[in-house]
Amino acid sequence: MGSESQVAELSESFEVAAWVHFLGGFVCRNNGLWKWLGNLETNMLSQSMADIHVGQPIYVTGLARSGSTLLLELLNQHPDLTAHRYQDYPLLFTPYMWNRYLERTPQDNTRVRERTHRDGIFITPESPEAFEEVLWTAFFSDLHDPAQSAILDEETQNQAFENFYRDHIRKLLLVRGRRRYLAKGNYNITRLSYLLKLFEDARFVIPVREPIWHVASLMKQHRRFCQGQQLNPRALTHLQRIGHFEFGLDRRPINPGDPERVAHIIDLWESGAEVEGWARYWALIHDFLADQLSSKTRLRTAVRIVRYEDFCRSPVEGVHTLFEHCRLSGTDMLMADVAGMIRPPALSKPEIFTNNDLAIIERSTSASAHRLGLGRTL
Repeated sequence: MGSESQVAELSESFEVAAWVHFLGGFVCRNNGLWKWLGNLETNMLSQSMADIHVGQPIYVTGLARSGSTLLLELLNQHPDLTAHRYQDYPLLFTPYMWNRYLERTPQDNTRVRERTHRDGIFITPESPEAFEEVLWTAFFSDLHDPAQSAILDEETQNQAFENFYRDHIRKLLLVRGRRRYLAKGNYNITRLSYLLKLFEDARFVIPVREPIWHVASLMKQHRRFCQGQQLNPRALTHLQRIGHFEFGLDRRPINPGDPERVAHIIDLWESGAEVEGWARYWALIHDFLADQLSSKTRLRTAVRIVRYEDFCRSPVEGVHTLFEHCRLSGTDMLMADVAGMIRPPALSKPEIFTNNDLAIIERSTSASAHRLGLGRTL
C-alpha cells in the first residue's frame, strides 16, 4: 500500500464518523419507518408545498469517472438549482426537518477537504453529492443485483416511489428556496426513460470520456477503494448503504439488460483481467446508451452528451452549450466564473498501460465509441 504516511492518509480519507455510521445503519435497517416519517413530513407541509412544482429537473448521469462530479459542481453554481449535499445524509428521507435542524445548530460548513478519491476535487458539508440512490434502493430492492436487469423505463410502475420521490424533491426545493432540482446519479443511466415519464421536461447531461483515460481512472480508483476499505471496513458498509458499488471490495457492474456481457465482465475481473474487464464494461454501458438514443426520439432531444475532453479544452463554449441545453439563464459573468473551474485533461497516454493493454482497450471500445461519434481512442 505504500509508506507508513501513505497508509495513514489512505485510512484517514476513508474514515466514516461514528455518528454517521451508527445513525446511517439505523436508517438503513428501518427503511419502512423512514418512508413513513417522510410521508408524515409531506403531510405536515402540504400547505407550504401546494404551489411547488417539479419542473425541468436536471440529471447528470453516466459511467463513474466520466466527469459527472465536475458537471454537477458547475451546474450547482446556478442560483435556480439545488442538489443533495453531503450533509443531507443520513436523514435523507426527511429533508425538510433535517435541513431545518442543521440551520438551527452550529455547523462547521467552511471546513474544506479533498474528497476520498483524492482527485483534486475539494468539498465541504454543503457540496453537492449523489445521494438520491438511497431513495431508489428503498423502493426497488434488486437494482444493484448484477444478475438482474437494472433497466427502469416507460413501462415501469411504482406509484409509492413516484409519489415519495416527487414529494421529496418538492421538500428539498422548499427548504432551499430554489426553483429547480439537480441530481447526479451514475445509476440513472438505465432509468432515463422512466425519469422522462415522471418529468416530461427533464434534461439529461451525460459526460463521456475517452476510453483509455477513462479505464485508467476507473482502475486507479478501484485499487484505492479496495485498499481504503481494507483499512477501514466502515467505508465499505457506508458505500453499500448509500448505494455506491462502482469501486472497491463490493464492486458490482450495472446490468443494462444484457446478462451475458455482464457475466463475462465479472469473470474477467475475477480472473484478474482488469483492463479488459473495464474496457468491456465501458463498451457495455455506452452501447446501451447508443441503443436508447437511436430508438427513442423524445429521449434523444432531452439528452446532451458532453465529451469530457472537448468540454475541458473549450470551457466557455462548453458551459454556454450546457446552460442552453438545461434551459438555464445566466449572465456572461456567471458562465465565465463557472468555466474558470475547469481544468484541461491530460493528453499523453497513461503510464500504467502496456502496448498490449492499449490494444485491448482499442479493440474493446472502438465500435462503441464510434456509435456515439467519439472517433478513435488515443
